[in-house]
Amino acid sequence: MSKILVAVVGVGLVGSEFVNQLLSVSNSPFQLISLTSSSRTLFSPETPIGSSWKSQLSASSEKADITVLTEKLKLLIDKAKVVVVDNTSSDVIAALYPVWLKAGISVITPNKKAFSGPLSLYQDILASSKASGARFLNESTVGAGLPIINTLKELVLTGDIIVKIEGVFSGTMSYIFNQYSNGSPDGPAFSSVVSEAREKGYTEPHPADDLNGFDVARKLTILSRTIAPSDSIQSFASVQTASLIPPALEGIPTGDEFIARLPQFDAEFDKMRKDAAKAEQVLRFVGVVDPVNGQVKAGLERYPTSHPFATSLGGSDNIVLFHTERYGARPLIVQGAGAGAAVTAMGVLGDLFKLV
Repeated sequence: MSKILVAVVGVGLVGSEFVNQLLSVSNSPFQLISLTSSSRTLFSPETPIGSSWKSQLSASSEKADITVLTEKLKLLIDKAKVVVVDNTSSDVIAALYPVWLKAGISVITPNKKAFSGPLSLYQDILASSKASGARFLNESTVGAGLPIINTLKELVLTGDIIVKIEGVFSGTMSYIFNQYSNGSPDGPAFSSVVSEAREKGYTEPHPADDLNGFDVARKLTILSRTIAPSDSIQSFASVQTASLIPPALEGIPTGDEFIARLPQFDAEFDKMRKDAAKAEQVLRFVGVVDPVNGQVKAGLERYPTSHPFATSLGGSDNIVLFHTERYGARPLIVQGAGAGAAVTAMGVLGDLFKLV
């Protein structure tokens, strides 16, 4: 049986970790034939790419050209299964998924853009996959390596009815509110927790890119579409998202200025924490997909101090509760590290094994 030919696009933090994990697989059913960075491509279908891949790629004189790469990959389809692993966060690359799928090239990715962007692109991906039989797999788009997408797919495929999905889907928001709100009325200032999260690398360089809730909205869009695509969710922008950015700080150009001005609003967040504590509750930034009531929303919610969102979370963990017809009395819970290169790459590699 011929090996599955793997072309990797994107060799940054997650991409590099994925390549290293892929090359460490014993008795591997995969052959790494191509690597593409932002500037160059290494295409080597005859000579396997091995552990010296970084120096091989650096020495390549071939410029990165995805169109040229696509044509080269098409020529290999008659010989073996071909898969593109997209480790970028690029809209441009995501828009190519239908092209690859139509040609019979499978796609595996942690890139959320294609599955949370325009509904027309998502529908094109579904149709292209169905037409050729090539598969798209995207476990790592939600919760990194946690089995969230696959769990949801199996629930749906086996006929379970999804009543509600709720979860803490952002590692950044998880860390911030685990530190900020633990049931006590007092604690560190909101701005200091955000600043500390930034220093530790939990937030984007500009914390507003996390506090706006868009990352959670994208993940909710992906989950909603995995249940059933709906015209009501044209893109992640259709999700009812309650941003935590104070209106006065909208549009602040730099992360440094944002952090410097955030203390002006500590009193507002402190009042929310005190009100929650008075009711024996904590604050959590939660995403909800509610097919029964047709709701998809993300925002700051209050939960009892006895709730799993209060008792089970630590650090930057994700936690997801699947309320279904079969899991009626107690929800099915998936929890663990929802960010980081190692677990994200693991989820991508796990998807690759589904093609074997």
